[in-house]
Amino acid sequence: MPNKTTSCPKCASPYGYSLGNAIYACPECFHEWNPEEKPEEEGIKVVDANGNVLTNGDTVIVIKDLPVKGAPKPVKAGTKVKNIRLAEGDHNIDCKIDGFGSMGLKSEFVRKA
Repeated sequence: MPNKTTSCPKCASPYGYSLGNAIYACPECFHEWNPEEKPEEEGIKVVDANGNVLTNGDTVIVIKDLPVKGAPKPVKAGTKVKNIRLAEGDHNIDCKIDGFGSMGLKSEFVRKA
């Protein structure tokens, strides 16, 4: 009986094949999966300066003074920022900072509180 082929959910290779017991494997990236299970949601993965994974709603602390265009003073190191939202792009944290308003921060300049 020939093995049923299916495309790999990780690399989209059309050469995925059945290993039996409802498990499939990809010969190109070696990923194994069960097509009956719901695939994992791959969202934005953002890490802080220390390598901790950040999620929406976290509180972070700014680790260095950050100049703000159009503002007379920088965001000071030690400023606590609550309820962050993760975003795609260069500035991957959207937040509101007291005295500055809405802005985007780079995750490399914050640490998880």
